[in-house]
Amino acid sequence: MARFVVDVMPKREILDPQGKAVLGALPRLGFEGVHDVRQGKRFEIEVDGEVTDDLLAQVRKMAEVLLSNPVIEDFEVHVEEHTVAEIAHEEGR
Repeated sequence: MARFVVDVMPKREILDPQGKAVLGALPRLGFEGVHDVRQGKRFEIEVDGEVTDDLLAQVRKMAEVLLSNPVIEDFEVHVEEHTVAEIAHEEGR
């Protein structure tokens, strides 16, 4: 099974009110020194077969057509060996 991750983030020039809200809350919770926070989306996609250039291109097309809004968001696609849930389980969380 091939695993891909698509990270989608607002473009730098786009306002990010959720990121700003988190940035404002961090000092109140005792976290100092944070200069900026941007909030995005993460998609973990499992596809039948092995990782190939064709599958990577297919996932990029998914990101471009459905998972992101190219007018206001940028995205990055990469191969992932483990899902976040698997890592959390291994760490006992």
